[in-house]
Amino acid sequence: MSRNVLSNENVSPDAASFIAGYHQETVKEVSSAVATHKVVVIGMAQNPFVKKAKSALNGAGVEFKYLEYGGYFSSWKPRLAIKLWSGWPTYPQVFVNGKLIGGFKETAALLQSGSLK
Repeated sequence: MSRNVLSNENVSPDAASFIAGYHQETVKEVSSAVATHKVVVIGMAQNPFVKKAKSALNGAGVEFKYLEYGGYFSSWKPRLAIKLWSGWPTYPQVFVNGKLIGGFKETAALLQSGSLK
């Protein structure tokens, strides 16, 4: 199933250029980590679900790369760029073998089923 996104033909060239360059350094950093690490957790400080996901992975002995981008009062623009890139609306964002699996709830379900070992 694909998600509904605004068609490129309905985006002006200037807007498309702005979108493509929006915090591109952050997007490149995340994309590179996802490409080079088996499990990647993208998060933010003070978010209890990020802490739960990290704790669950640690408890299961799953090694992961963690990238943190600010907290509730900082770095919201880089986090927005990551959300626009991935299409996932919340944090954490967990990637396994290059694929977005979701957030804490989805990570916990995969750990419980044993398919994330």
